[in-house]
Amino acid sequence: MNRTSLLCSARRGSKILSLFRETRKQPNGFTLMELLIVIAIILILMLMAIPTIGSLTKKGNETSAINSVQTVTKAEIQYQSSYPANGFACSLPALGGDPNAGAPTPAGAQILQGDLTSGYKSGYIFTIACTNKVTINGTDRSNGYTITAVPQTVGKSGDRGFCSDQFGGVKYDPAGGTNCTQNLQ
Repeated sequence: MNRTSLLCSARRGSKILSLFRETRKQPNGFTLMELLIVIAIILILMLMAIPTIGSLTKKGNETSAINSVQTVTKAEIQYQSSYPANGFACSLPALGGDPNAGAPTPAGAQILQGDLTSGYKSGYIFTIACTNKVTINGTDRSNGYTITAVPQTVGKSGDRGFCSDQFGGVKYDPAGGTNCTQNLQ
């Protein structure tokens, strides 16, 4: 073989090789390693967000409990003005009632909605206790009441317990109980 034929064949071979490289396609999609890295990053972000979501849920439950205690306080004032012989209501069902059952009565005043009259709302348990009961003309009259809202699970559904009475100020117990001594700010 002479020199010229070697050069020609080498040039033809490199052309064929370069044509082969140009026509070879890159694989589509991600590699397994790239997918694992993305999944790991997503898991790390989720682990950072989970405690924040739990604390936001507790704060939301506490805010709902405070608003519910204030709603019950307003309902008690309305109940007392509607049924002055009875004074304040001694139970949440007395403040509730079904509007389809007929006219409101002292046993079902139809002031509160059913979600609150059940005694459970947004991770809190609500109760009303009557105080200063007197009997006038055979009718029991309550001159005072205490509303309490305690978390169903302290530390999980809420951290603080909330209380109010006929004077309307909402106080809280930092331990989640009913010993409400601190004023809300």
